[in-house]
Amino acid sequence: MADNAKEDFLQLIKRAGAFLTVKISNLLRHLDSRSFGAIAGLALAIVFTWRFLRTPRGPQRRQSKRQTPSGSSSGVSRASVNDVSSEVSNPPEDSRTQNVVDEFFQPVKPSLSQIVRQRLSEGRKVTCRLLGVILEESSPEELQKQATVRSSVLEVLLELTKFCDLYLMERVLDDESEKKVLIALEDAGFFTSGGLVKDKVLFCSTENGRASFVRQLEPDWHIDSNPEIITQLARFIKYQLHISPDKLERPASNVFTATSLEQFFGSV
Repeated sequence: MADNAKEDFLQLIKRAGAFLTVKISNLLRHLDSRSFGAIAGLALAIVFTWRFLRTPRGPQRRQSKRQTPSGSSSGVSRASVNDVSSEVSNPPEDSRTQNVVDEFFQPVKPSLSQIVRQRLSEGRKVTCRLLGVILEESSPEELQKQATVRSSVLEVLLELTKFCDLYLMERVLDDESEKKVLIALEDAGFFTSGGLVKDKVLFCSTENGRASFVRQLEPDWHIDSNPEIITQLARFIKYQLHISPDKLERPASNVFTATSLEQFFGSV
């Protein structure tokens, strides 16, 4: 009986080791260089799991053997019932091991920085219009009155400035509108984060002027809310993101659609 118990325990350890190997390999596929700090914690989890599995169980109470007459069947029946109930009350070893390991290997939620890199497919130059994407206003006429940065886009845009060479652009009707936009961006902290400078905020007087800016800069990604500009640039730009509540009827294969910039990067 002792040999059988030892063999069962060894088989349990082998199954646990194989399970841990699969978990670790799946986790490493989704980690980047910034996330390897978490591996140290996972290593500790493995050590604790191993110690848990090796901890001997508490001493079992020895059941006194009751000698019964050879002709009596009641003692045999009681012993059989006790053995069956003992087996039912103890959970299977495989299930217990898997539950313990699952507690340590919960999925790690990627950071916004990781999501930005993944979604942009390592693209490093991005052009983006202001109206309807970064600003609350949706027309040049509104910019003559005020310019308001959307609070929900701040985190994503600041992350883009860290990772990408970002250019912002918009059509305006006068110099006062330009000043309002620059002041709004400055108050939001974009120029103090180190990734965006005022020289990379471009203004023009026509929609075709904005399209011309994009073609000259040759970005990896262009982000716009005007479907005509998106369609016009589809064959010149590698990837485009159309920000609109309405999807394009027949978008090109390199055109993605989202209701907002933050929704595309999964931060809302």
